[in-house]
Amino acid sequence: MSPRINVLGGLVATVLVVLTMSMFTVDQRQFAVVFQLGEMKRAITEPGLYFKFPMVQNVRYFEKRILTLDNSDPERFITSEKKNVLVDSYIKWRIVDPQLYYISVGGDESRAKTRLNQTVNAGLREEFGKRTVHDVVSGERDQIMEQMRAKADTDARKIGVQIVDVRLKRVELPTEVSEAVYRRMEAERKRVANELRSEGSAEAEKIRADADRQREVIIAEAYRDAQKIKGEGDAKATSTYAQAFGQNPEFYSFYRSLEAYRGSFKSKGDVLVVEPNSEFFKYMKSGGRGNDKGK
Repeated sequence: MSPRINVLGGLVATVLVVLTMSMFTVDQRQFAVVFQLGEMKRAITEPGLYFKFPMVQNVRYFEKRILTLDNSDPERFITSEKKNVLVDSYIKWRIVDPQLYYISVGGDESRAKTRLNQTVNAGLREEFGKRTVHDVVSGERDQIMEQMRAKADTDARKIGVQIVDVRLKRVELPTEVSEAVYRRMEAERKRVANELRSEGSAEAEKIRADADRQREVIIAEAYRDAQKIKGEGDAKATSTYAQAFGQNPEFYSFYRSLEAYRGSFKSKGDVLVVEPNSEFFKYMKSGGRGNDKGK
């Protein structure tokens, strides 16, 4: 192989190496910042294939996607009622200006998180100090998150970062306060339960009294109606007896005597002490002829 071919091959290889070192790609999930001898030259925000000067320029990549800052421990804040609450929150953020981001925090993600965390905590402390426990737990929770997102985003723009969202995952009272609150809630529930039981007992007594009154009224009315019906029956029976007696007084007298005999001599052990000539034995002596005296 001739020296010329060797030189040519070396040149081609060198060109390929230099070309390879000059090319770099930017992923759609990344930003790229090109530095020349430590000085920032340009920022690349769009994905694609780019070139740089080898050995002179270098490229540093930054995350373009949304990042999450989630504190492991809840923060303690004081409400307008001077009560402590524990707040567990998280922040959704992303880099929007890689040049400003690098200038502000040196491209260090931990420094950016510290800055964002301080900004959000300061804002939450201010917002919680204006509101009661009820407001921060449920009443104005959405309003607090939206206001915090707007305030934190305004400050985050100064370091090339956008705050996408600020969320309160949990707002609760400290353990020592929670126990006191639970005891107070328990006492309140017991008081309400006792009131309801008292009202129920009073209502039950009222219902029982009304039922007893209605029962007495119903019994009285039934007794009245029964006596009325009984009186009408007795009157009708008396009228019937009177009519029968009027038609044949002698037979009626005889029939009543037989009923008296049957009732008097119902048992063998019955003893009756009367005069033999008593009117009681009138029909026994006369053989059914009550008017034939002496026969």
